[in-house]
Amino acid sequence: MKVIFLQDVRGKGKRGEVKEVPDGYAQNFLIKNGKAKAATKAAMSQLKGQQKAEEKREEEELEESKQLKAKLEDDKTVVELKAKAGTDGRLFGSIPSKQIATALEKQYGVKLDKRKIELPEPIKVAGYTNVPVKLHVDVTAKIRVHVSEK
Repeated sequence: MKVIFLQDVRGKGKRGEVKEVPDGYAQNFLIKNGKAKAATKAAMSQLKGQQKAEEKREEEELEESKQLKAKLEDDKTVVELKAKAGTDGRLFGSIPSKQIATALEKQYGVKLDKRKIELPEPIKVAGYTNVPVKLHVDVTAKIRVHVSEK
């Protein structure tokens, strides 16, 4: 029996896949528990429509990410932060990704999730630092962060 998976089923199929499975397994487990539905013509055309809509949405997200990358990597975009530091330029604390995200929103109005900022470890020295930001699976930008002494 051909079924369309509505959810990921471990070892059998992923969401949106069409596969041939045994009749009893399909009717007694997959369809009964709402994990799949029978692959009728109407269901197949509905699946194709959903896949096209998903592709279009994915393309829009990619385009938005590229525009945001251009804005973030502009030479004028430098996130300014102030922190207490010693005489040698080492900070008394550190600058985590959350602080960078809030400063970016305050200074440039760009709301960015702190988990997208790929800071291997918090910034502990004053000066300029390039911080990578994962905007999309295919798009990675670099933010310039300037930490100055208070």
